[in-house]
Amino acid sequence: MPARPRLLYVTDLAYPARGRRYCDEDIHLTARLREHFDLALCHPLDAAALMDGFDAVVVRNSGPVLGYQQEYDAFRERALAGGVRVYNPLHGRGDMAGKQYLLDLTAAGFPVIPTVDRPEDLHRLPEAAAYAVKPKAGADSIGLTFLPYGELAGLGYGDVLVQPRIDFRYEVSFYFVDDTFQYALYAPDPERRWVLEPYEPTDEDLAFARRFVDWNTLDHGIQRVDACRAPGGELLLVELEDLNPYLSLDRVPEETRDRFTAALTDSLHRFLRA
Repeated sequence: MPARPRLLYVTDLAYPARGRRYCDEDIHLTARLREHFDLALCHPLDAAALMDGFDAVVVRNSGPVLGYQQEYDAFRERALAGGVRVYNPLHGRGDMAGKQYLLDLTAAGFPVIPTVDRPEDLHRLPEAAAYAVKPKAGADSIGLTFLPYGELAGLGYGDVLVQPRIDFRYEVSFYFVDDTFQYALYAPDPERRWVLEPYEPTDEDLAFARRFVDWNTLDHGIQRVDACRAPGGELLLVELEDLNPYLSLDRVPEETRDRFTAALTDSLHRFLRA
């Protein structure tokens, strides 16, 4: 009998996420993946030391890398230098590479919340009651503040992004495995981001989400496209999460959860054969 592929599954089971339980999601996924792979779990701080003994490293709910940036950078460097297979692959252009993509997409005319990072570009932003200021390397709303326009010129630019605060109707997330749409969830109450319900996207909604998946050019991996429904009815990109997107699998029907897990399993097999 041929040996089964060996996966190192990276997760921080103790990460205290607001409104979410990372550990439950990863316990469920690893229980299912273990049916097809030889699998071991490890904390993100241990991944670099352990990864050489496996056929691939699967980065899942590993928490914001801000808390261990040096160790994460060392992991990336060692994995790239050693040709280690990492899922998601490390050439993602979304959150995996920081928030620069919000500036790039704004400049390219994509439907994204307008974003600038220089005081001389503030005039490019639409008028708003307040403006969101966030670190370029931020995650999970860490470091997010809101300021009136008059206080923006005095910021220390270079490491922060500025966006208008959108009075959106709701937030919605689209979940993909490779380039295949799996399901969508939305938060009907803007004040309760992680109280999610299934969302039935229109063809226009899916076309919106696919633009960003196509732009990212990841052949393999899990991506979550986060958007908000603006007052005018259009969708605007909030975030393109391609590093370790939380999947909110506890918020979808069992049939959808099973279909997603099967898609992930097939994707991993293709990834290992590539």
